[in-house]
Formats: sequence, structure tokens, C-alpha cells
Amino acid sequence: MNKINGDDELIVNISPQSIVAIADTTFFARGYGITIFRDPDQKKNLIWKGVYSETPGQYRQLRNELELGGINLKAIVLDGKRGVREVFSDIPVQMCQFHQVAIIVRYLTRRPQLEASKELKQLALQLTKCTENEFKNLLEKWDNKWKDFLKERTTNPITGKWHYTHKRLRSARRSLKNNLPFLFTYQKYQELNIPNTCNSLDGSFTTLKNLLRNHRGINKENRYKMICQILKK
Repeated sequence: MNKINGDDELIVNISPQSIVAIADTTFFARGYGITIFRDPDQKKNLIWKGVYSETPGQYRQLRNELELGGINLKAIVLDGKRGVREVFSDIPVQMCQFHQVAIIVRYLTRRPQLEASKELKQLALQLTKCTENEFKNLLEKWDNKWKDFLKERTTNPITGKWHYTHKRLRSARRSLKNNLPFLFTYQKYQELNIPNTCNSLDGSFTTLKNLLRNHRGINKENRYKMICQILKK
């Protein structure tokens, strides 16, 4: 296991091989988190580093270190963070389907009131059960049904300026449209056995957060040592 100096040491836990990886960042407190690359087949965390914000540059740094260590990335599973996909534009990218559902819920809430919102949320919940063509057809039917509703505008009587009435619904729909090319990559490259979610990595995040919750007040250096002890197992 090699260490590379930085604000928090970057830990490399690899041997040369070709793999499909999952990469994600989670935060434990305001302004402090960790970015990890994991091999879901071997259930092994490959490389990680403490971070203060999530940026494409951090993913690029970790990818470079993996490749210097002899890792060949065949494909990657991501959560959809803007700009990060470009770091992996030369390989197949799968967006985590559960993260996509979470984005839709964030826009529409867990109990949407509008009928159009209820239908779009239910549509998003079908992601893991559909083929790409099936989902495209369902989304197209929803679009055709609600296209006039989505165009509704509200005008400010004082300023005369207008905005779309159902902005959050439009944002949810736009998220699905923009991410659609990456939501079914695992079906296009079945020989690579790409996971359709980040679940393998989310389990590590849950363990870490529970651990740190039980050790509140720990200083930064010992906190990172504790995180590394868990991740390298």
C-alpha cells in the first residue's frame, strides 16, 4: 500500500489489472469528505483521498495514480456529478440509477402533489426494471402527455417578467433527458459486467459514517487514520 503526500494522504491499494470501477465522493461534515475508487468485483477499495470539495480534478488525479500503478479502467460507474464524466470520456460511463432516482426525488419531493410529478417519479422508479428502449418510450409518452403543462408560464404582475410555472418539474425532466445516454451503459456492454448502481461503494460510506458518528470530536489526523483502516480491509 503506497501513500502520496497531500492535504490528506492519497492511499493506493492496487496491483496491475484491468477492471470496471465505481467512483464517488461522500462528505462526513461540512467541507470534509473522501473520494474513493472501488473494484466491485473484488469488493476492494483501490484508491482514496480526503477532500474538501468534489471536483473533476480530484477524479482525474486518482485515475492518473491508478493508471501509473498498472490499473486499466475498462468502464466506470459514477453518480452524475457535473464535469466528472468528462474525465472518463474515453471509456464507457454508467450513471448510478439510484442516484438518478434520488435526483428526481430531490426535485419533486417524496410526496409530489402534481399529477405530472407523481407520474414522472413513478417513471423514474422503473429505471432498474427497464431496458433502454422501454424507458425511452415511457419517457416520450410522458412528454407528449404533459408537454403543454410544462410550457405553462407565470407572469409577475408588477415587473411583467415571466417564468415557467413548474420549474422543478422541468428540472427533473431535464435531468432524466441529459443523463439518459449514461443510464443504460451496462446493457450496451454486457461483456464487461458493469454494475448499474454505486451500491458496492455506498456500503463503505455507510460504515464510515456510522463509525465517525460514534467518535465525534476526534481530531483530523486520527479521523483519517480511522477511515483508512476501514477502507483498506
